[in-house]
Amino acid sequence: MKNITNISIVLSFVGLWLSSLLAGQYEIIVGFFFIFTFGILHGSNDVLLITSFENQISKNTFPKILTGYLFMVLIAVAIFYYLPILALVLFIVFSAFHFGEQHWEEKISGISKYLRSAFYFVYGQFILLLLFQFNKKDVIDVIYSITNYHLNENTITQCFIYSSIVFGLLLLILILNSKAFKKLIAIELLYLLIFSVIFKVSTLIWGFTIYFVFWHSLPSLYDQISYVYGESNKKNILRYCKNALPYWAISIIGIALVYFIFKDENIFYAVFFSFIAAVTFPHSIVINKMFKHKKSATK
Repeated sequence: MKNITNISIVLSFVGLWLSSLLAGQYEIIVGFFFIFTFGILHGSNDVLLITSFENQISKNTFPKILTGYLFMVLIAVAIFYYLPILALVLFIVFSAFHFGEQHWEEKISGISKYLRSAFYFVYGQFILLLLFQFNKKDVIDVIYSITNYHLNENTITQCFIYSSIVFGLLLLILILNSKAFKKLIAIELLYLLIFSVIFKVSTLIWGFTIYFVFWHSLPSLYDQISYVYGESNKKNILRYCKNALPYWAISIIGIALVYFIFKDENIFYAVFFSFIAAVTFPHSIVINKMFKHKKSATK
């Protein structure tokens, strides 16, 4: 995992360098490319993960699992269509916890599961609000296109301030209660400084891409491959990609259809983030279950 973190750091600086060279519209194009490849890929094998939770999966069980997973996605899509504000709030909540869990699950120990879960959510929420704070106009436009609700810039700032206070308090509590966390705090604060610089100089899509792909998707791919196949090496990476290819292709075809139907930029952004959200709901549940299985297997 240390090697993955080092790769993420290097790629982040490459992303920062690219942001100084590329115009905003080219940042968006490159950002979508990475999201459509590595970003979508990391969530394409959820069904494989679900089947790996069981010792034996019959031929009749797999279609049921796939149907259940797709049903969860369709429910998320329906919520976005009929209750967009609720769906957006749920998306932020699920994404926040999911980002925090992926980043911290194997880094901290010796604290209660409730404090751990609270920190996962607050950390992920802080990352999202940090991105929103530096891209308020774009965030307001996307939220309006999804919900027809005009969010005020001051609301984003206030949410960021409140989140920062809660995040700071939890940092203090963890420093006092976890020796493992205390050793990590300096480097983790440096990472947050890097995120701040990237989010400040980038567009909303590019900033989201750098975090989502380099800091979330790549570590998640490493964890998933290691969990399913026992080791993350070239052979197992190819096996993972082969299994994920059909689901990845379906996702890309779906996004392509959305693009041709909704060519207006703002509408496309709304549908794009809605699609990401719809997949995030079941994916975050699957990854949470994967981490629980890993823990139980090591006891």
